[in-house]
Amino acid sequence: MSLETLGWGPDLDVSLSSLVSQSSSNNLVPGRVVRQQRGLLTVQTAGAAFLARASGRLLHQAQGVEALPTVGDWVLLQPPASGDGEALMHAVLPRRSLLKRREAGSEHDAQLIAANVDVVFLVTGLDGNFNPRRIERALTVAWNSGATPVVLLSKADLADDAAARVLEVEALSPGVDVLAVSARTGLGVEEVRARLPPGKTGVLLGSSGVGKSTLTNRLLDDARLATQPVLAEGDRGQHTTTHRELFVLEHGGLIIDGPGMRELGLWGDDDEGLAQAFADVLTLAAGCRFNDCGHQREPGCAVRAAVEDGTLSEERRASFEKLQREQAFQRRQTDAVAQREHKRLERNRSKEGPARARLKRGE
Repeated sequence: MSLETLGWGPDLDVSLSSLVSQSSSNNLVPGRVVRQQRGLLTVQTAGAAFLARASGRLLHQAQGVEALPTVGDWVLLQPPASGDGEALMHAVLPRRSLLKRREAGSEHDAQLIAANVDVVFLVTGLDGNFNPRRIERALTVAWNSGATPVVLLSKADLADDAAARVLEVEALSPGVDVLAVSARTGLGVEEVRARLPPGKTGVLLGSSGVGKSTLTNRLLDDARLATQPVLAEGDRGQHTTTHRELFVLEHGGLIIDGPGMRELGLWGDDDEGLAQAFADVLTLAAGCRFNDCGHQREPGCAVRAAVEDGTLSEERRASFEKLQREQAFQRRQTDAVAQREHKRLERNRSKEGPARARLKRGE
């Protein structure tokens, strides 16, 4: 398999030359991580696929989990001497995107989902799984990755209101493509393929049972991944996939499928995702009387005014506030400078004059 088939481009040639020149080893080869299962990585090179682990030096120099390889990464690899056994990954080539979330059940750890993806397909089933607030959260995570999100409303063949749902999601995700798809009937599948031209990589992101693996099989025109039927109770799908894997489609695009995710916690200190996902709310906020308006009871709050006149739903405002608090919390957790800034602001607020405080409360 050629590296170009896996998505290699001219930009990676430059990165590879720089890393090779810095390495003391002369038998390193590039490859792409194509599978991850319980910590075991499979790397595909131009010549063969190898089970691989990070070298001691790579582990020692890593500042955190985000510096370690994940599915979709391009790595510099030392193949095993005998052709059997584990290969060693010595370096991770610079990424163009990184999809990650806060590790489920943790406030201090990140989980890497996929690297070097061009499109994040946010898959939501048009059954008991449909949840606009979860879509907003997923859009924030996707925009933070540096890739382009596309919302897929799966199982459209089971819904009588698929067209109305598309319009509903388009309203809360301006500028984002929203597609109704059915892996069973083929509805929308070609539109998904069209967003993955040769050499471009997509990843499917959604909770368990929304039909990601079924859609992957349809894109591959082959039942490569195990699937399970929809449960009769609640029309919900079942959890099936237990690993992440990158597949090359017949027309040359690439797709990454993986386990469903019940939680999508924000991670990192980048506000870009929130700004993209809630551009309408931030546009309204620019018209608030106070720059630090909390959109609660402050006089002259443009966001509250929009809620009252029906321009903005209270649910969307509350969702923005919740994710904004979560993003700020994560920034404080992961960035020492932000922690100091938070303490400074808290001290300033405690010293704020009573008159201004009353004015902000609308008294």
